[in-house]
Amino acid sequence: MTTDVWLPFAPEEIPGLPSAARHGLTYRFWDGGDAFPADPADCAFYVVPYLKGAQVAVRPLAGMARAEVVQTLSAGVDHVQAGMAPLRPGVRLCNARGVHEASTAELALALILASLRGIPRFVEGQRQEEWRSGFYPALADKTVLIVGYGAIGSAVEDRLAPFECARVLRVARSARDAERGPVRPLAELPSLLPEADVVVLTTPLTEATRGLADAEFLARMRDGALLVNVARGPVADTKALLAEVESGRVTAALDVTDPEPLPAGHPLWHAPGVLISPHVGGSTSAFLPRAKRLLARQLTLWTAGEPLDNVVHTTS
Repeated sequence: MTTDVWLPFAPEEIPGLPSAARHGLTYRFWDGGDAFPADPADCAFYVVPYLKGAQVAVRPLAGMARAEVVQTLSAGVDHVQAGMAPLRPGVRLCNARGVHEASTAELALALILASLRGIPRFVEGQRQEEWRSGFYPALADKTVLIVGYGAIGSAVEDRLAPFECARVLRVARSARDAERGPVRPLAELPSLLPEADVVVLTTPLTEATRGLADAEFLARMRDGALLVNVARGPVADTKALLAEVESGRVTAALDVTDPEPLPAGHPLWHAPGVLISPHVGGSTSAFLPRAKRLLARQLTLWTAGEPLDNVVHTTS
């Protein structure tokens, strides 16, 4: 019997991995292909393949009787957590905090600026050889509300700092004091929505946040406000969002959608005031080096018997 570690990258491509010989490990490469690299029952540390979908992510879990750690390379774990039910008690699920914050926050700012300053309209104008001048909204002097003020939400605010926003409001599951100011509890969200010109969703997808941006949420947003979703598609109610954008009352910039991928013919594609990017918040040139550093550190901690970083769930 071996102690296997399943990696979605070739082990020789990950600098700083603990010595397999010294720690009695066998590194197995599996990036989500049809054939498993070995018996899942021998896997103690499973790194979930990135961007391969929930079906691939959970496929080997039922057979991982010796699993100790399940490590995602995504900030969200909703695509994996439900599939961990067959695992023995004490298996730790870790996310990729520290890998995606910069890239996702960059995209959030890009979506905000592109939407406010009319970039899609300019691109279409260029195709049509039309000079579409005029006045457009600026980010300067706007109030921005960040819903889900964790690592990504904080990174978004860091990048808002130079843009001279009037205020940044922060909401998380519970109240606390952050470096840049107070974080308000989710219970206060209804009273904060009418104050915001831009609402940015950065919350993880949980049962508490599924459908959070529903008809009531959207109705509380002020006329002309922009909703930006870089969280998960189901955090926003697609039907309710379509009703609001088609009325012209609010606009939206979406890196994630429900359903996803967004199928051809879906009304969101051509809804007025909607900018869509294809869930690329974290998939940038910054991903690989940061992901590999995370894996090297986590495996070093694990082999040393030290507490792991980023533990978000433990099976019971």
